[in-house]
Order: sequence, then C-alpha cells, then structure tokens
Amino acid sequence: MSLDLIIRGGTVVDGSGMPRYRADVGVANGRIVEIGRISSSASEEIDAEGQIVSPGFIDLHTHMDAQVFWDPLGTCSCWHGVTSVVMGNCGFTLAPSREGRRELVVRNLERAEDISADAMSKGLDWSFETYPEYLDALDKLPKGIHYAGNVGHSALRTYVMGERAFEEEASDEDIEAMRHELRAGLKAGAVGFTTSRTRNHQTSDDRPVASRLASWDEVRALVGVLGEENTGVFELANEDVSGDAIPPYLDRLRALAIETGRPITFGMGTNLKNPDGWRIWTDEFERTAQAGGRMFGMVHSRYFSLILSFESQLPFDSLPEWRELREQPLHQQMAALQDPTTRGRLAEIARNGPYPKAVGAEARKPDFDWMFVMDTPTGPHRTVGEIARERGADEIDTFLDLCLEKELKRFFIQPFANENQDTVLELMRNPRTVVTFSDSGAHVSQIMDASIQTHVLAHWVREKEALSLEEAVRMLSFEPASAWGFHDRGLLREGLVADLLVFDPARVGPRLPEVSNDLPGGSLRLLQKSDGIAATIVNGQVVLRGTEPTGALPGTLLRSSA
Repeated sequence: MSLDLIIRGGTVVDGSGMPRYRADVGVANGRIVEIGRISSSASEEIDAEGQIVSPGFIDLHTHMDAQVFWDPLGTCSCWHGVTSVVMGNCGFTLAPSREGRRELVVRNLERAEDISADAMSKGLDWSFETYPEYLDALDKLPKGIHYAGNVGHSALRTYVMGERAFEEEASDEDIEAMRHELRAGLKAGAVGFTTSRTRNHQTSDDRPVASRLASWDEVRALVGVLGEENTGVFELANEDVSGDAIPPYLDRLRALAIETGRPITFGMGTNLKNPDGWRIWTDEFERTAQAGGRMFGMVHSRYFSLILSFESQLPFDSLPEWRELREQPLHQQMAALQDPTTRGRLAEIARNGPYPKAVGAEARKPDFDWMFVMDTPTGPHRTVGEIARERGADEIDTFLDLCLEKELKRFFIQPFANENQDTVLELMRNPRTVVTFSDSGAHVSQIMDASIQTHVLAHWVREKEALSLEEAVRMLSFEPASAWGFHDRGLLREGLVADLLVFDPARVGPRLPEVSNDLPGGSLRLLQKSDGIAATIVNGQVVLRGTEPTGALPGTLLRSSA
C-alpha cells in the first residue's frame, strides 16, 4: 500500500489507557492504516525518536462559532494538541438568525461570552440564516482542525420571538416553531442542543440572555426533540445554587435524561465555601445511570482564573479615575504611575472602590491573597499578598511595583473557582466526568483556558506525577470522543481518522500568555502557545510543526448522522 505519511520510531500512547509501546505509524487517505514496524516508504516521514505519538485531543466546550470564519486553524486550541472542537455551547450560536435582526444574536454573545461585536461585524459575511445554512457555510470554509456545532437556545428564541425573547416566556406556538428549527438543525448535522440558565450570562444592557427567560417546560420540549430524533447531547450552563443544599434542578435533569434517553452535560467546578459540593453532582450521575439515563460533567484541569494585566484587564478598570488612565497608551500609563502624586491618588481609589458586581469572567474586586504572579506558565505561583507581607508593604503598592518592574507587561491570575487543586484532580479522575471546558473563542480578553490540555501534561503528569501519561492522554482524547459519540477518532487504531500528535513528554506545556490585536477590526485578545509539540496532524496532514502552520488546511465539519 502506498502511504502518505509515516511517523517513525515514536512511542505510541494510543488513548486507551493501555501501556505505551514503540511503533511506526503509517497513514494513507487521512486514515491510520499501519501500526508496527513499517518497511515501506511514504511521501512524508517524521522522525519521532524519543517522542510520544498520540491521538489528537478533543475539546467539547468551545465558542469558535464566529472565530472559525476568520481563523481556520482554531487558535489557540490548535497550539495545545486539539484537533477537533465542539462549538455552540451555553445556548450561544450565530444561527438561526434573521437578516436585519443580527443584533439580537450579537446581544446574546457580546457580554456573556466577551466576543467582540466589532470583530463579528467585520469578520462575518452572514451568508446564512437557518442553522442548516450555517453548517453549509461552515462546510465551505477552509479549516485546519475539525469543527462540530450545537444549536443554541438563545439564538432559537431570538429567531422565533424577536425582541420578546428578552422579555417573556414563549407561547405554545413559539415553542413549536423553535422545535421545528431545532429539528432541522439536528437533521442537518448539529451534534446537540445547548442552553444557559445562569445569571453569569447577561447582555450588555444588563438583561438576562434570551435563554434565561425560558420556562422549564420550554427546555423540556426542546430537549424532547433530541429524544425523538435519537441524536445529540444536551449541554447547559447551570442554574445558580448556593450553600450545601442539593440543587433542585438536578431532579429535573435526571427526569429529562431518563425521559429523552439523551446524554446531559454541564460544566463543574468547586469553591472554597463548599469544597466537596461536587460530590452532589457525581452522586447524581450515578443515580441517573441506575435509573436508565446518562449525565456527565465537563471539568477543568486547573483554577478557573481571570488573566489580569495592564495590557488586558484590571480589577480597577470599572473605577472612573482608573478608566481615564487606562484609555491612555501603555507608556503614558507607566509615566503616570511613576509620578508619586498621581500614583498615590490612584492607589487610594483602588483600595476603596466601590467595585460593581462582576458578571461571568469580568474582572472583579481584587483579593490579593488569591491573586497570583504569573511568572511561569504552570506555577507554583506566589500571591501578591505574600509578597506584600514579605516586603512590609501595602498590597496595592506591591501590585503596582510588580507591574512597573516589568514595564506593565506582567500577568497575574485571580481564581474564581477550583481553588482546591486536590479536588480538581479528584474531579478529573471521576469516571463520569470529561476533561474539557476551554471556552476557546470566548472570553478572549478575560481568560486563557485553551491551554488546559497541555497543562494536564506539564503539571499533572510531569511536575506532580499525579497522572500517568497514558491516563492523561485518555482523558484528553478517547474519553471526550466517546462522550460526544465521535467514534472514528480519539484512539490510535488502524482504520480511524489520522488526527495525531508528536510531542516531547519532557518539554510539552503551555507558554506564558501574550496580548494580540489580531481580531477583525484590531480587537484585543489573549494568546497562549505551547512548547514541546513537534507536529500536529489532522486528517493525515501535518498542519503545525511546533506552533508554525504548514499551510495545510485538511479540517472538516463533523456532522451528526441524524
């Protein structure tokens, strides 16, 4: 057989969790066709001596629905070993959307997901209206990685109800119209349906996003379409809960999973107030499975953290005097902070606030005992509070000194969930969770979680030795592929899609973030590349050598078989 690509002499970690082994891997026509000692030659060969060869990673929770139109590679995810993504989570999609009313879709996305309205205006041609038309438009785009899409509830509501979607519950006629559009999207290849019921998702004018106005009967009627078509996963951004009580909506979710026969998933995190609260959810997963339904959690691999810097966002940006400073170029901000009078006034304002309530991943009142100096990508990090006490200095002054030491180009992280990392590890290991939840494509100036996959390899495998490499690769490839029914990828097996990585286990890991203005219209976003990945292969073609693109764009649209 004529081969297109041979990866020679690498150590295969195949995604199953089974022990690694030495082998060559041969690829033809986008599929893995040989594993072992390959004597034939190929059009292209990669020397993988001393390297790991694994399946490409799969991220089930992204928001690349708009980004894919101007960024075929899927940055930053592609730099961290991700070869397939699922978009359209939390109820946010670009379609269906009516011509002349696109602003309703943008209203849902702009604040809740920190996706620039200007970038969408300049980067999208809006050549679609219905969800099937959106998938067809996506199918025609050049793509470096694979993309799959969910139908979003907020878009369904605004398509059917217009402005009423932000004001009232749906009528029976509205629900039937939404069911019709959802069914069409599923038949066209959407891989699921998503919604949001959390107060963290608000519009720029401080209203709930459209899906939050829905009754549970509306949600149930729409998820029922997935059951009727026997396809798709239902994903939701959780309802808000507090304290140790069992969230009442878990009963509704269990009943829905059993009634429809479709998998249900949502993001999971922990907090210091209730560090064992996640067990409520995982216990519920087991009860649901015993009753004939299926639920699983999407979990992170580290803190849920804001990225803070003078180049991006600061906790003080909402304060009027600071806002005036922050509108100036960086060198002028630095000069102002080097003036004792100006600095003293701004420091006093920063101490006293008042700080408005933050929504979602927006910067919030600083907690310097939970604000870490990000001098290395994976830590350990020291807090501003610790450093202030060592210096015998005020926390605000210490923060400003640390920034000025790096000419205002220093990053900080401030966790807002997952503070207990031992609990994070337990969550990752739970058999009814999947490590995903990067939010790539969203919160582009606020967080940088596209690197959660390389963080697993660098931190949990190499630095902490808490996971074997085999366990980690399974978490990032086979388990997410299985959860969403992508049965032709996620394992390194003959006959499966040749989405592959070649990486150095001694070096692989994220780099420090950087700031770029590379969105359409010059809008700001955070970027984070990686080290140690020698080659990223999609559909049998090398898409990246290290972090440098080869020009190949072999990615595809992944449609369900509904």
